Amino acid sequence: MNPEHGSILVVDDVEANRDLLFRRLQRQGHTITLAEDGRRAIEQLQTQSFDLILCDIMMPEMNGYQVLEHLKEDPHLRHIPVIMISALDDIESVVRCIELGAEDYLFKPFNPTLLKARINACLEKKRLRDQEQAYLKQLQAEQEKSERLLLSILPKAVAEQLKQDQSTIADSFAEATVLFADIVNFTNISTHRSPIELVSLLNHIFSAFDQLAERHNLEKIKTIGDAYMVVGGIPTPRPDHAEAIAEMALDMQAAMSKFNAETGESFSIRIGISTGPVVAGVIGTKKFIYDLWGDTVNTASRMESQGIPDCIQVTEMTYNYLCHQYQFEERGSIPVKGKGDMLTYLLKSR
Repeated sequence: MNPEHGSILVVDDVEANRDLLFRRLQRQGHTITLAEDGRRAIEQLQTQSFDLILCDIMMPEMNGYQVLEHLKEDPHLRHIPVIMISALDDIESVVRCIELGAEDYLFKPFNPTLLKARINACLEKKRLRDQEQAYLKQLQAEQEKSERLLLSILPKAVAEQLKQDQSTIADSFAEATVLFADIVNFTNISTHRSPIELVSLLNHIFSAFDQLAERHNLEKIKTIGDAYMVVGGIPTPRPDHAEAIAEMALDMQAAMSKFNAETGESFSIRIGISTGPVVAGVIGTKKFIYDLWGDTVNTASRMESQGIPDCIQVTEMTYNYLCHQYQFEERGSIPVKGKGDMLTYLLKSR
């Protein structure tokens, strides 16, 4: 359709008036739909889209004022421009129509040249508004896409802080529980796999872990090679952070067993857990990363690296949090790099 042409709904109870407008507007290239009263016009508006409405005021069943009121109340219809064409030539009628949302008002008998000019002006405004709405919708879609991308990198609460243009984002948490998991002998395994196969295997395993983190409302921090790090109790503190991480660890073992059963692999994982204070914050200006620091983090890493394949090793503090709800086996004191001898436990089951 020519951009100067539009789809126009003509609403008038007098057949001669409808026919006159139909012939005149059709010659100008517009697509015309006729309605003999306001009720029929509303029915047409439910099934068709229009660029402009030409509407009489005095009609049976539903007059022009009521049509305007209906359009104004409907968010999907209120932006369609309406030109009132009526024999009522008093200023009160004009004012009432404009207040109800009419774009323009012409007296009968109308001047054809003036009608054409006002129709063209209304159609141009409608086109500009449609372009604006399409641009805003596209902008909203891009904003939502950016929001999803940001939330895939940062926790929601931290992302909100970042959007407020805070230059430094860092918080201290008195209690949190950190988990590290690592695939045993993955370096040796990787030498016998193609890069695509290797990445596919890791993606399969870590995607399952991501789903578990989401299920237990935990915060995945990062993956480093074949290592996976997740934390409970930040950025939103929660009293059951240790229990949530314990559930995650047991479910990770089950997920790995399922993966091996489905693929015929024989992977095993070591899991280490530590509880205590941590510092969390955002590092970087372009490629953001939300990371953790502190002795609790280092100890959790040591619990994993000095753990036993297919076992979940925890510190004494984590054990004290969980010992009344879970089954443990005391491993005893082991030398831990940078910490000396530490008493550790193996989480066995719920």
